[in-house]
Amino acid sequence: MKATIRVNIPQTPYDVRIAPGGLDYLGAWLSAGSSPLVKPNQKVLVVSNPVVFDLYGERAIASLRQAGYEVCDCILPAGEPHKTLASIEKIHDVAYKNRLERSSAMVALGGGVIGDMTGFAAATWLRGIAVVQVPTSLLAMVDASMGGKTGVNHPKGKNLIGAFHQPRLVLIDPQVLETLPVREFRAGVAEVIKYGVIWDLPLFETLEAADRLDDFTCVSDQLLQAMLVHSCQAKADVVSQDVQESGIRAILNYGHTVGHAVESLTGYSQINHGEAVAIGMVAAAKIAEMLSQPLSQPLSQPLSQWDATATQRQQQLLEKAQLPRTLPAGIKIDDILMALKSDKKVQSGKVRFVLPKSIGEAFVTDQVTDEMVSSTLEELISKN
Repeated sequence: MKATIRVNIPQTPYDVRIAPGGLDYLGAWLSAGSSPLVKPNQKVLVVSNPVVFDLYGERAIASLRQAGYEVCDCILPAGEPHKTLASIEKIHDVAYKNRLERSSAMVALGGGVIGDMTGFAAATWLRGIAVVQVPTSLLAMVDASMGGKTGVNHPKGKNLIGAFHQPRLVLIDPQVLETLPVREFRAGVAEVIKYGVIWDLPLFETLEAADRLDDFTCVSDQLLQAMLVHSCQAKADVVSQDVQESGIRAILNYGHTVGHAVESLTGYSQINHGEAVAIGMVAAAKIAEMLSQPLSQPLSQPLSQWDATATQRQQQLLEKAQLPRTLPAGIKIDDILMALKSDKKVQSGKVRFVLPKSIGEAFVTDQVTDEMVSSTLEELISKN
């Protein structure tokens, strides 16, 4: 089942192609037409990690060479701990060695870490060259590969160093998910659930109707297609309205405020991004419940209509995907509060939280106090 979703960003619109077996047509799609996305006979640098490259590198390179591109590669260690400026320097070194020009391109073949780093390297090589995203994880397919956010982590916080740099094409081949570890598949489901909560009630209800969400082999082709199409369309709708996150795009960070803090405090190694987002979603839902109560002046009306039933519905989806709903052992609430102060969404010293208003709708607020966060996190401490 094929689908194409247009991301209508001014000056730099692009397509998200969902095509089983599409990896073999990467080169053909880049070079097709009178105005190719990347002109034939140009140099293309494929960036990947060892695991993904062993599985899919030859196919991607063969497709590019068949279309006439001169291909080189840069293989970086896998994992969030390597999402650093040192890795960007390695990509730049390969680009220099192979004399990549402004007409050249980089192809990100991998998950969200590879996609973010390749995009940032492309944005900063010769002040910006083309990048193509070929995500190989569910999380990258539905989230990281779209929207043009690129970057690396700082020791004190996630994604603090980066740039907006839109891809020329996002190619999603669902067949590559057959080799994705179960834990990584579940991490991607966390982002899919996020879209259902903040934007797409029909998607949320589709997930509720599914028997299982915890294993790729137990998800039908029809359900997988719905997850991919609905999630990608949701992100396309949002980022097309707000390219550089000055407004509505911030709702895509649902679950990420507490989630990023947890990732940072656990050294980007104890839990993965999707698991951290799941924990952050649990926290955000509980805070939204607090803000559904009448507030004192000057805010006399509740900010949210979210209630305990909605929290429970979200909780059941996270459980169905076997995602964590409590804080990792040993993490301190005071440390989370401190980490939140370094979040990218802080404005005028206030942390801005993305919270659900109802299933299918979210909002951003700075009316969340440290006391609210602390009491919520206390509930998320595992009693085991």
